[in-house]
Amino acid sequence: MEVIWYVILCFMLVMYIVLDGFDFGAGIIHLFFAKTDAEKKQVMRAIGPFWDGNEVWLVAFGGVLFAAFPTLYASAFSGFYLPLIIILWLFIFRALGIEFTHLINHELWIKPWQKAFGISSLLLALFFGIAFGNVIRGVNLGGVEDGVASFTNNYAFFTPLWDGSFSPFAERPGVIDWFTITIGLVAVLTLTIHAAYWIILKTDGEFVKKLQSKILPLWVALVVLIAISLLAFITMKSFHKELFSQHPSIYLLPFIALLGLIGMLFARNSKKSWLGFTASTIFIISGIGSAVASMFPVVIPSTNSIIESLTIYNTASETYALEVGIIWWIIAFVLVVIYFTFVHRVFKGKLTEAHDYH
Repeated sequence: MEVIWYVILCFMLVMYIVLDGFDFGAGIIHLFFAKTDAEKKQVMRAIGPFWDGNEVWLVAFGGVLFAAFPTLYASAFSGFYLPLIIILWLFIFRALGIEFTHLINHELWIKPWQKAFGISSLLLALFFGIAFGNVIRGVNLGGVEDGVASFTNNYAFFTPLWDGSFSPFAERPGVIDWFTITIGLVAVLTLTIHAAYWIILKTDGEFVKKLQSKILPLWVALVVLIAISLLAFITMKSFHKELFSQHPSIYLLPFIALLGLIGMLFARNSKKSWLGFTASTIFIISGIGSAVASMFPVVIPSTNSIIESLTIYNTASETYALEVGIIWWIIAFVLVVIYFTFVHRVFKGKLTEAHDYH
């Protein structure tokens, strides 16, 4: 049952990143590339009917994490308390930026809320990437210093925002180091391209051509950062090289990720507007899948040799709770699928000015 729930948890995380990810990227595009009011409205038109519904997957992810892996939930939410509070405030300002912008038709009111939407979206993409980098790198479980644990609970840890070395290989690494920042920037660039393809898919006009011209430099920067992060990743304890030798089929995931990455480049001038968004979706899903598979069954690696890593087995609920929970998850999942099917059928195709969010 632990493996089934872990697959469910990863599925919900991936769904959230794919769906709300283009909302984050749209905010970044709104901040840097949309210069005129018409372009900004076009960005908002592309995400307007969908952005709040997409956040359902994050709420559901948190619920599944709490129900299926309570020890992991308690450990992560206490150890990452400060960055999680920052993320919460960024969510608030992103929502306010979307909803408050056009309450008053005056530049002194509109401009600050537009900036709030763009900056909060940028920082959310960055912080979620940094969070994923922390999960890959691991944390100092037990707060071990000089071979002695600082916490009586082995699953407890405290991670400062950064430490003096700014290194992922430090004894007590911070939330932010050069590796997690690199993963954060990978997330920013990936979601920006992902959103560009979503806007291309859902709208028309000169702004679409403008976005197509921006994809190449963004893609080149993304490839460079991916190469740096991969070199660092394979030197870390969290990368289980033996899994790939024991199960060669896992190599299929990074291969598919590579195909998606290449597709993100070559789809930019395609007349099939769905092709680019499909390629970026494949890259996101298989990229995360590759990282997760390389760590399995570990969910948060321990950076010290004294306290064992958190795995799906030592953090899961009792079997009875997992068996009962699967029934309620299926019911909830069916309701979510019905809702998303309805929304995307109503707003299928290109969104015109008649669909302006405000």
